[in-house]
Amino acid sequence: LTFFLSHLCAATVSPVLGTVAARWKHSLPDLTYDYGALEPHINAEIMQLHHSKHHATYVNNLNVTEEKYQEALAKGDVTAQVSLQPALRFNGGGHINHTIFWTNLSPNGGGEPQGELAAAINRDFGSFQALKDKMSAATVAVQGSGWGWLGFDKESGKLRITACPNQDPLQGTTGLVPLLGIDVWEHAYYLQYKNVRPDYVKAIWNVINWENVSERLQAAKK
Repeated sequence: LTFFLSHLCAATVSPVLGTVAARWKHSLPDLTYDYGALEPHINAEIMQLHHSKHHATYVNNLNVTEEKYQEALAKGDVTAQVSLQPALRFNGGGHINHTIFWTNLSPNGGGEPQGELAAAINRDFGSFQALKDKMSAATVAVQGSGWGWLGFDKESGKLRITACPNQDPLQGTTGLVPLLGIDVWEHAYYLQYKNVRPDYVKAIWNVINWENVSERLQAAKK
């Protein structure tokens, strides 16, 4: 996986090579809004647990796994490298996905997208309402845990809707550049919406940060 997130650089001594090597250490990103800022659509308790516990766990486990992977690389231990791939995918994907998710949300969100993003949505889906309906249906239909995504296909230049299981990262899994993700792991909604996932998905549209989604589209097209 390629990680494009903010990192904290730390110098570590390799027990195998006996040399000082720079290793990038991932860190939990700060939110730009308070935990209660998305209420009533997502309550403060969910946001606090989701960010400070669940996302933090992905970050910590990713750092541990990467350290083990670097040791396996230094030893030339291919078996260990292969065995660590699922943990890298899960925790790395969890870190990537959640870092996007927090910026996709805003207490000033909701409404409809404007400008180039709105034009692209109308071109590829017919209308904004059609996008909402299609993405909501795909997201609600995720079996077990996973994510619903609006992505950009660089080859065709079009917007695509898809879903990924567990914490599989969109770009690393499908090649689509992530623009908007909806987390449908139960920890993202269960305390407030119980097992009624459709109500959560309906509510989250009220806090979507379309400015952020538009910025992601602009960056993806470069």
